[in-house]
Amino acid sequence: MNSKIKMNLYAFLTVLIWGSGFPFTRMIGDQISSYSLGFIRCFCSAVVLLIIGKIIQIRKPFHKKDLLWFFLSGALGFSLYFTLFSIGLETLSSAMGSIITAMTPIFVAIAATKLYGERINWIGWVSIFCAFGGVVALLLWNGVISISTGAVWMLLSAIAFAGYNLLNRKFANMGYTDIEVATYSAIFGAIQTLVFLPQTIQDMLRADMASNLSAVYLGVAAGAIAYYLWSKALALAERTSEVTNYLFINPLIAAVIGFLMLREMPDMGTFVGGVIIIVSVVVFSTKGNPEQP
Repeated sequence: MNSKIKMNLYAFLTVLIWGSGFPFTRMIGDQISSYSLGFIRCFCSAVVLLIIGKIIQIRKPFHKKDLLWFFLSGALGFSLYFTLFSIGLETLSSAMGSIITAMTPIFVAIAATKLYGERINWIGWVSIFCAFGGVVALLLWNGVISISTGAVWMLLSAIAFAGYNLLNRKFANMGYTDIEVATYSAIFGAIQTLVFLPQTIQDMLRADMASNLSAVYLGVAAGAIAYYLWSKALALAERTSEVTNYLFINPLIAAVIGFLMLREMPDMGTFVGGVIIIVSVVVFSTKGNPEQP
């Protein structure tokens, strides 16, 4: 299996797991607060990734100054992102939340051209905006919507996650492996959310078993495992946007899982927008990048 196929496989498996995160978060509801859920996800992610790292013997951070970058990465990809994500889904449906986070590749693609000099040809840019058009079709199929507070929080989470993806490329250039980046970022994310530990204990004692298990699932699967796979995909990619464009598939996945778990019935807009998104991602992956000289 060549690196291109591996990259696409890792990216697809990641968004498949992340797509389930939206309905699972919605299912928890007010059983566990957004801040407590942020701590649970960070803590579980850090523990699982530390175990994996211990088995494969990851290296320590190379320099003390690198800890500051991991602190930032821990906030953008874990503590801040998880918390904003959960707050946004307090008032948004799982499908709507996934649609807003699908804007992440737009932020990444634009920023990567400035920060890392990544090149995207005209087919790539057309594919990006066609995929975004598919997101808009999902969003507006049943009429114009009003921008809610939840949408603003979810948009901020998308911006934070875009920053995490950009930092992944920086860490790769510094010589860190994918598992090292995910592990140290998760550790700092857990440290940053320790302030919510007392509230988390109270929330988990009051919550039912299904909500507690869902929270653990979000930390282990949608946290540690998915981030590990995502980092491996980014490490294999020639361009960051090759991987992050897979986030456009999230609305379709979230809609399907939302139907299976919460009986949310997808409308025709989901199918139309989903086809546009998938076709655009395929075109971008195969034709959206200029050949290397």
